[in-house]
Amino acid sequence: MSFKKDFIWGAATAAYQIEGAYNEDGKGLNIFDTFCKIPGRILNNDNGEIACDHYHRMKEDVSLMKKIGIKAYRFSVSWSRILPEGTGRINPEGIRFYNELIDELLKNGIEPYVTLYHWDMPLALDKKGGWRNPEVVKWFAEYAKIAAIHFSDRVKNFFTINEMGVIVGLGYQSGGLAPGMKLTEPELFEVMHNLLKAHGAGVAALRIYGKQKLNIGYAQCGCMNMPETEASDDIEAARRSMFEFDKPDLAPSSIVWYSDPILTGRYPEREMEFCEPLMPRITEDDMKLISQPIDFIGHNVYWGMTVSGKSGKVELVKNPGGFNNAPHKWPVTHDCIYWGSKFLWERYHTPIIISENGKSCLDTVSPDGCVHDEERISYLRGYLSGMKRAAEEGIDLRGYFQWSLMDNFEWAYGYSERFGLIYVDYKTQKRILKDSADFYSEIIKTNGENL
Repeated sequence: MSFKKDFIWGAATAAYQIEGAYNEDGKGLNIFDTFCKIPGRILNNDNGEIACDHYHRMKEDVSLMKKIGIKAYRFSVSWSRILPEGTGRINPEGIRFYNELIDELLKNGIEPYVTLYHWDMPLALDKKGGWRNPEVVKWFAEYAKIAAIHFSDRVKNFFTINEMGVIVGLGYQSGGLAPGMKLTEPELFEVMHNLLKAHGAGVAALRIYGKQKLNIGYAQCGCMNMPETEASDDIEAARRSMFEFDKPDLAPSSIVWYSDPILTGRYPEREMEFCEPLMPRITEDDMKLISQPIDFIGHNVYWGMTVSGKSGKVELVKNPGGFNNAPHKWPVTHDCIYWGSKFLWERYHTPIIISENGKSCLDTVSPDGCVHDEERISYLRGYLSGMKRAAEEGIDLRGYFQWSLMDNFEWAYGYSERFGLIYVDYKTQKRILKDSADFYSEIIKTNGENL
């Protein structure tokens, strides 16, 4: 057995990275609209004000998805486009845009997967503290309720929050992304707890107001580590390295600090011993809210570290470099998707969706007018082969979303990194399907059998 017959082959984007139209049709500002104005925060002082102009070119983009053969599209809703102040007044034009996108996807045989939050907190709520304010749990629940009321008659699949680890680690710990803060450890633990409660409140709201039975999860991130060999001590060390950490300042980027409370109803016992003194007061009701039943774990996979356990300790194996260093300076580690899926399945026994996976390459338009991105094809072949191995071993993998559908605004890297299956000329907004789009199209047609 390889991939299930109903395996989901998709592609993913995020609202701020592609939509543009940042102040049109009643949309409120979000934290990236202002963060990008601070000199030096974003490479070349780029911003997402126009981005890929998807807001105006949505139908063209959906037609390209259909041409590739994509079966599902994971996109995020801009919270401030439908609630300009974050709560209260609904913007009908924002609702209209997402309704039209959903209808266009369905008309073209593409299943919509909605992410409620992909890093773009409404500025009005950030001014009230954003994720630092415990009221955010109610704000997010209200937002999830509105999404359920307006979209869930046609949308069955929802992700609550994308990459809590990045929201906290880069937004509130290092300050590298919006809102650009550097909090103390007790403040960070409060932000993490608020995020988890908001996730739970979002799940509850989607269940209550959903117009059909919904499929709900969240998108996690974190290194999917690999053993140096298949010896049992190396495998055990790799597993431990993926799920354990030894200092409180590592909690924001940890997998277990978010996934254990959601999936087991408890913070991880080992790590609680040294984190608990820094944490806000936790109640039983908090943990019940956080651990609302969900249907799948999403995991965004880019790379992992190689780990040895031969010495009896968890030791990282030095990366040899070479081709492994992509333009984005992220290593290429094909086997991480197999081992990471295996370790997640063994720990949580919850269906897994690979919610992002892809590679930034030095893509250029050749004299023949095409984009020959052989490096990305090689990357995808390697990672997808690892995923196929996991599926063949009976790990419950439900789907895969390629990151990204199109080149886009890559956060702090501006427009310097290209992850797309579709090349975007930002001056003209012309789209070109890359060779990798053809490669992925064949994977979808054969359900991965040709890997």
